[in-house]
Amino acid sequence: MILAGRGATITLKHLAADIAESQDLSKKRAEAVLTDMVELITRHLKKGDRVRIVGLGILQVRKRAARTGRNPATGGPIHIKASKKVAFRPVKELKEAI
Repeated sequence: MILAGRGATITLKHLAADIAESQDLSKKRAEAVLTDMVELITRHLKKGDRVRIVGLGILQVRKRAARTGRNPATGGPIHIKASKKVAFRPVKELKEAI
């Protein structure tokens, strides 16, 4: 198990190593499973699906409308195009655990 300090960044490789150890898998196989999971989540988000992971939360794409912003250098108005963003809403249990 990876013992990271407070504020450490845990990567896919770190997660794969932990899963490999706890599930008696090779690190390579665990990493392949996690990589596939990320690809599947991405594919579903692109289609507009919500992805709910029990115990973790919900991932979904939210549309941001076009708007007028300010150029920080000049203070003048600038047009900001409409865009999409990935939103994450944690489940109650995760919020309480943190």
